[in-house]
Amino acid sequence: MPTVSHQRAAELHELAAQAHRTASVHHGKEDHETGHELSKHALERANKAYQMSLEAHWESGKTAGSKS
Repeated sequence: MPTVSHQRAAELHELAAQAHRTASVHHGKEDHETGHELSKHALERANKAYQMSLEAHWESGKTAGSKS
């Protein structure tokens, strides 16, 4: 059963992926200014998602270890 942390991390990963797709569309239309900004936001979201994943993984290990 996924924890709230895992669910939030998954949501953040999806937001990052969506931002990357949007940036890609703008780059494809040669709208580099907007594409660059969107890529920057996508990277920020990806980094936040990664941090949330690490925290969720750490919490899972901590919880699993305390049940033993």
